[in-house]
Amino acid sequence: MNLVADTNIFLAIALNEPQKGRIIEVTSDAVLSAPEILPYEIGNALSAMTRRGRISKVEALAAENAANLIPVRLVSIDIQKALELAIEYNIYAYDAYFLFCAKSLTQSLMSLDKRMKQVARDLGINVLE
Repeated sequence: MNLVADTNIFLAIALNEPQKGRIIEVTSDAVLSAPEILPYEIGNALSAMTRRGRISKVEALAAENAANLIPVRLVSIDIQKALELAIEYNIYAYDAYFLFCAKSLTQSLMSLDKRMKQVARDLGINVLE
């Protein structure tokens, strides 16, 4: 199975979140894809968590390293078309990049974000739970 995984999927695994087991179970035979912005978004999320005191610098660096070990195919997307999606659905452009990626590759999406999953369904994208 091929699927597009949202940033929060990689973070849940790297940070040993409660959803980690289920994510690994669902994706164990999958080929993961994501927009090429994924590493930057992971870094941004980890720095935000560090700033808020949720994780330490050591934990952030370890999580970034762990996330980099997850095999994923990074793909280029049409930013302007993704931006159109973001504006139409009133979502962040970063979320639209993942949605556009799934739509253009005709792949299912895995995300922990409720709003993103709803927009995906509205776009006819299969959502893995």
